[in-house]
Amino acid sequence: MRRKWAAVSAALLVGLATGCAGHAGTAPKATPSGTASSAAPSGSPSGYADMKKKVDAAESAVAAADRDAAGDDDR
Repeated sequence: MRRKWAAVSAALLVGLATGCAGHAGTAPKATPSGTASSAAPSGSPSGYADMKKKVDAAESAVAAADRDAAGDDDR
């Protein structure tokens, strides 16, 4: 059980570190009103797709850790 929690904690830590690494842990600078990025899809905040990829990767890592921990229970 300790290995499972350690693996989940490590996966969350990696996910958070990866999410904050792109901008040195600080919030991105706000753009002046009326100059919204044209690259952002309508209705989604800027960087949404990138953050979704990171969340999906973190969830995948947690699932892998769960599978690994479940495999260690019978040893």
